Order: sequence, then structure tokens, then C-alpha cells
Amino acid sequence: MIKKKITPYYLIGVILLVILAILFTFPLYWIVTGAFKTAASINAPSPEWWPSKWVLDNFRTLLGSQKAPLWEIALPFGSNFTEDGGPLILSSGPVVPASIRWMLNTVFMSVMAMVLTCITATMAGYVLAKKRFFGRVLLFSLIVCAMALPKQVILIPLIREMSTLNLYDSIWAVIFPTVGWPFGVFLMKQFSEGIPGELIEAARIDGASELKTFNSIVVPMVKPGIGALAIFTFINNWNDYFMQLIMLSSTKHLTISLGIAKLQAENSTDFGLIMAGATLAAAPILMIFLAFQKYFTQGIAMGAVKG
Repeated sequence: MIKKKITPYYLIGVILLVILAILFTFPLYWIVTGAFKTAASINAPSPEWWPSKWVLDNFRTLLGSQKAPLWEIALPFGSNFTEDGGPLILSSGPVVPASIRWMLNTVFMSVMAMVLTCITATMAGYVLAKKRFFGRVLLFSLIVCAMALPKQVILIPLIREMSTLNLYDSIWAVIFPTVGWPFGVFLMKQFSEGIPGELIEAARIDGASELKTFNSIVVPMVKPGIGALAIFTFINNWNDYFMQLIMLSSTKHLTISLGIAKLQAENSTDFGLIMAGATLAAAPILMIFLAFQKYFTQGIAMGAVKG
């Protein structure tokens, strides 16, 4: 077995990676451990690097601060049939701590946006890569240009659109604007470019329909790209505080990020409560990333080669 020679550049690289890892993970470590500290430990003059006493008081305060129904099923566009213009509620769940409802709202929003974005982006990317039609280049150019537009530019039209559809102050007002994510279309087009045209032509000769070709040939070949896009979309929607802040206002419709911000405004000196909420918000996103890390790295690598 040949031993790898350790060079100065190798040592410097390892040292830099260790330093960067510490710098990136320390804030997360401090927040998680702070969520289990007492108020005296958090506000102590000298920092307490490891909790001397592990407590759940901050989480009890978080779960007992506000209440909201666990779920609500409303009739789409039901505000047209109510006197006050409010939603027409068909079913409502039991009253639970608002933080649980906020977490469910965030999970539902992120998962639905992820699924819808992956479906539309995969279809659009395939069409732009493998179909020839008038205006294809212009359409793709507009999509690339849309990637450079900040959300603030299209904010007012989005608010007017959601208000017209009676979706303002609902989770769907955050989901629908992300379905046509330009970056997702761009990413899936790059993956679809690598699909051999001979396979699609052979399927067409064998009598396969367009839907059969898409499901049997296109989707399996771009699966790593779909995995990477799913993680991108989930994280993007989970952390999209700006859009959530603009589109949501009712306590029962808030996401976990907005709910924590609201609690922070009401309890500006209760750092333990804020850290407990941040820990609750960070845990799912970390688990999602660790679970799908393989698809994420494969997708990025294959996209770089094909692009």
C-alpha cells in the first residue's frame, strides 16, 4: 500500500477546512445548547460553553405561548360566499400550541412548493431542451433574465394577483409564486440536454405516447437533477422569510420563522425562548439535507459536467 505524501499545501488545506467547519457550525451549536440552558446561564457575564443544567423550560414556554387550531380546511375562493369576506371553513382541528401549527404550515408549504416546482420545472426543462418550436430561444432567454430579477421588483404584482384570487394571507399565497421558479427550469433544462435523442426517437417509433416517453425515459435519466432541485426548493421555501412576511399576517397562518420573529418582538429579552424556536425551525431542514445529501451532491456534479 502506497502512503500518500503529506505536503504543506495539504496541511494548510486541512487546517483551513477545520477552521471553516468550526466557524459555520459554532452558531448552530450555540443556539441548540442555549435552548436547553436556564435564563441565568444564558445571561451570565461569562459564557457557559456547555450547559451545566439541561432544562426544557424554554420549550415549555414556546409551546404554551399562543394557541391555534391544528388544521383548517377551507373552501377554495370561499370568501366570495361569506358576509365578512373571510374564508369559508369546512373543518377545523383541535386547538394546539401555535408553534405546532406554525411548524405544520412550514412543512406543508415547503413540501407542496417542492413537489409542484419539480413537476413543472422537469416538464418545462425537457420541452426547452428537446423540442423545437418557434420562440424557444426567446422563451429560454426570458427565463434566464427572470433569474436576475429580485423579488422586490415583482412584489406588488404578486400581492395584487393573490388578492384578486382571494389567496392573500393563506399558505397558498406563498406556494404558488414559487411554482414557476426560473432557476428550476434552467437547472432541469441543463439535465435534459444530456438525454440521448436516439432514446426518445426509439420510444416514438415503438409507439410510446409523449406522456409514456416522459415518465419512462426522461424522468429516470434526470432523477439526480430532480433530487438536487427538490433540496434547493425545499430549503429556499423554508427560509424565504421575506415572502412569508409579506403574504401572511394571521397567527394561525404563520410559518415557524414568522412565529419566532413575532415571539421575539413580544419577548425581546427572552433569549432562551428565541433559541428554542430557532432549534425547532432548524431541526427539520438539517434532517432533510442529511437524508438527501447523496442526491444533492450527485445532482450538482452531473449538472456541472453537462452544463
